Amino acid sequence: MQSGTRRSDIKAGIEVDIVLKKDQRTGKTTRGTVKDILTNSATHPHGIKVRLEDGQVGRVKAILSSKEEQ
Repeated sequence: MQSGTRRSDIKAGIEVDIVLKKDQRTGKTTRGTVKDILTNSATHPHGIKVRLEDGQVGRVKAILSSKEEQ
């Protein structure tokens, strides 16, 4: 399992755990599949911001699997 601080590790279609803005204080994660990558920089210390296929937006805390691994 990788952390989500490097943009190059994240691609559309992979499964990730993200922290939503409303859950930043608690650190509660939400699992989903990446639809869009919203962060433009190569790295971000708090995680790359993504939009999941269900429309939720948050920062990647963990990369779980990719399409190639399934």
